[in-house]
Amino acid sequence: DAVPVTLGQEFAGYASQVRSAATAVRSTLPALGQIPLGGTAVGNGLNTHVDFAALTRDRLATSLPADVGELIQPPDDRFAAQASRDALVATSGSLKVVAVALTKVCNDLRWMASGPRAGLGEIRLPELQKGSSIMPGKVNPVIPEAVLQVCAEVIGNDVTVTVAGMQGNFELNVMIPVMARNLVQSIDLLATSTDLLATRCVDGIEANEDRCLSLAELTLATATALNPVIGYDEATEIVQAADASGR
Repeated sequence: DAVPVTLGQEFAGYASQVRSAATAVRSTLPALGQIPLGGTAVGNGLNTHVDFAALTRDRLATSLPADVGELIQPPDDRFAAQASRDALVATSGSLKVVAVALTKVCNDLRWMASGPRAGLGEIRLPELQKGSSIMPGKVNPVIPEAVLQVCAEVIGNDVTVTVAGMQGNFELNVMIPVMARNLVQSIDLLATSTDLLATRCVDGIEANEDRCLSLAELTLATATALNPVIGYDEATEIVQAADASGR
C-alpha cells in the first residue's frame, strides 16, 4: 500500500529514465572516437610513416555514416590514449547505466503484470505463448525476463572492461581485445533486447482498469491526504478502523 499514482506517471518516469540513460551513452561518443594510431610500442611513433595515423583515420571516417565519421579524431595526447583506454571504460559504464535502468523498468513491469488472480495484475502484457511450461494459460513476462538476463550480462561485461582498463602498465595497455569483445557484445545485446522490449512488450501493454480502480479504492494509504485536515493521529485511527472492518 502507498499513496496513489497513475500509470501515466509511472510510465513517464520510465521514459525519462531511459532517455537519461541514452544521453549518458551519447556523452561518451566524442572521447570514444579519439583513436590513437601510429604510436607503435610506446607512443613515440618510431619507424611509423608520418602520415599513417591521419590517413587511416580519414579512411575510417569516410567509410562510416557521416554523423559517426565526424567523431573520428586524433587523441588529445597519444601517450595517454595508448597507455589507457578510459574512453572504453566510460562507454562501458554508460551501457551499465542503461542496464541498471532497464532492470528497474523490467522488474516493475513483471510485478505489475503478475497474476492474473493472486498478483498485482495492474497491467496486461502481450501474450507470446499459450502459457507457462507448467501452468496452462498463465502469461509469463518472457521479454522483460530476457532483458533482465541481458542486463546482468552487460553489468558483468562492464566489470571486465573496468578491470582491463586498469592494466595500462607504463605506455601500453595490452588488454584491448577483451575490452573490445565485451563492449561490442554489450552493444549488440542491448540493441537487440531493447528493440524486442519495445515492439514485443511495451507497445502491447494494456491497463487493467478494473483492477487498478479496485486497488486504488481499497488502499488505506489514501487517508494520507487527511493529514493536513485532521492530523496524523486521527488519520491513523481511521486507517486502523477501516482495516479492522474491511471498509
